[in-house]
Amino acid sequence: MHNFFAKAAMRSTIARPPDQLDEQDRAILRILQQDNKTSQREIGEAVHLSAPAVQRRIARMETAGIIRRNVAVVDPVAVGQGVTVVVEVQTVNDRSPVIAAAKRLFREAPEVQQCYFITGKASFVLILLVPDMASYEVLSRRLFADNDLVQSFQTMVVLDPVKVTLEVDL
Repeated sequence: MHNFFAKAAMRSTIARPPDQLDEQDRAILRILQQDNKTSQREIGEAVHLSAPAVQRRIARMETAGIIRRNVAVVDPVAVGQGVTVVVEVQTVNDRSPVIAAAKRLFREAPEVQQCYFITGKASFVLILLVPDMASYEVLSRRLFADNDLVQSFQTMVVLDPVKVTLEVDL
């Protein structure tokens, strides 16, 4: 897993600057964000390019790190992960070894869907998926309450995911 993040970080440094993406690139990205199984022929028709031209553009954007991955978006409720929890975590201090260890721990926890190292009072904000609150209680002990890296944490349970998107506004 660590290797994936190292490669992703490297790709993000070589990504093509946004001003070098033309309107056809952006149109291709909008289509792929909606459904990455759309055929290159269909994309080509929509953006007025041939399928081979679309294929070259997609390959270039993948190589440049603009397109990071092609994934399936799974409904958490359908797979038994129906509780979303947002957690603010304050570490014991902001020294590099503490932050690095916390990042590693949060990155490796499969329940952690998103993790942000942030400015402000908290050190991290995490988005977690768990089957139920009993599972979250066990997880919160392991990741936060019994963790010497964590000074404090605040849990917020999501009542209704009003908007959840993985799309970048292009």
